[in-house]
Amino acid sequence: MITASIVKELRDKTNAGMMDCKRVLAETNGDIEASIKLLRERGIMKAATKTDRAATEGVITSRVSADGKSGLLLEINCETDFVSRNENFQAFVTEIADKLAASDAQDLPAALALSNGEYNIEDTIKAKVVEVGENLQFRKYVRFDAAPGGVVTSYIHLGGKVGVLLEVGTTKSETASQDAFRELVKDLTLHIAASAPKGLSRDDIPKEVVDNELEIYRARLAESGKPANIIENILKGQIGKFFAESCFLEQPFVRDDSYTITKLLEAKSAELGDTITVTRFVRFGLGE
Repeated sequence: MITASIVKELRDKTNAGMMDCKRVLAETNGDIEASIKLLRERGIMKAATKTDRAATEGVITSRVSADGKSGLLLEINCETDFVSRNENFQAFVTEIADKLAASDAQDLPAALALSNGEYNIEDTIKAKVVEVGENLQFRKYVRFDAAPGGVVTSYIHLGGKVGVLLEVGTTKSETASQDAFRELVKDLTLHIAASAPKGLSRDDIPKEVVDNELEIYRARLAESGKPANIIENILKGQIGKFFAESCFLEQPFVRDDSYTITKLLEAKSAELGDTITVTRFVRFGLGE
């Protein structure tokens, strides 16, 4: 006989619905562990039927080691804002993030393959579908391990809607403990969150993106009737403006647009008596 107390025990352990718990307990003759396994397996199968449903809500979160030498940024998606705000879902994302922070998983495939007990993380997320009732996806993951002298920091904006991971380089070990440096790296992450640069420098903007911008500008200018040589000169100015808007190091600093990021780094380097460089960054926007 499947008692109410056994159903409650299974629900407490899995957060699955009452009817799902009753069904699997009946099939396993009340075996709790076998029922947990069956719920997981059915969750994975259920997830497969939902993969074509858009999952653009969810949570972006980060972890940075206590010494600032490594950090990660990840995004796990669901279908609705209602689920993304649910404490159980948020706790689940926290558990995944903590597991990854304790690992050396370098990219998304490695993160998905990481063992989470009996199952890997990919199957654990799929199995969660039976409880949540929505398509879930582990969409994005990145890990930074700092180079010598480097410091990794992160910023999460709008309650997990935007996330930034940043590595900043120094040449003196004492710099990272300075208040001015800490304020700088915080400001840099805020800037990235707000300005969404497409790359660190011009070298990071794909050629096809630049060529596409040039085609758009050229088509607009061709209608003006200006001579070709004038059009080419105007194009140089417009593509320069595009780079200034797109490249992190060329963007005007959001807190003081009289500085570009490059000029800000130069000023702070002089103040700190060090050479401060931005090594790399990544910005996640939820569902992007």
